[in-house]
Amino acid sequence: MHFQSLNTHQQYCSYLMKMRRNFLKMYHSHQDHLLPCLHCHPHSYIRMVHHLIERCLLLHMSRDQCIQALAEHASIRPLVTLAVWRELEKENWDFFQAYSRSVPFRPFPHRLTQRMPRLGRRKQWK
Repeated sequence: MHFQSLNTHQQYCSYLMKMRRNFLKMYHSHQDHLLPCLHCHPHSYIRMVHHLIERCLLLHMSRDQCIQALAEHASIRPLVTLAVWRELEKENWDFFQAYSRSVPFRPFPHRLTQRMPRLGRRKQWK
């Protein structure tokens, strides 16, 4: 990921964990969910995802990097992040056009794009 420094990345990760704890205290008396529940408090959950996406934008992260970071560090499903990102793009089309030009494309590391060897023969259908 593109971060200005490792210290910034650590601060961001600790910030995500702090957000998780704060939202858990505010909105859930039961311990079934690690984050505010999309089903119990959808408005609050989407507002939290919106806020976290804005934080990713401040760190000059691409859409894919943002989706990956929120999935990894905040346990937010990628489809939810993608849906909120697309809505933000609709509302702020000019901003995202300028942003996409300012954030350089960084392809995934080669080791992640290598094809995995097959683990055995496919079973034949009868």
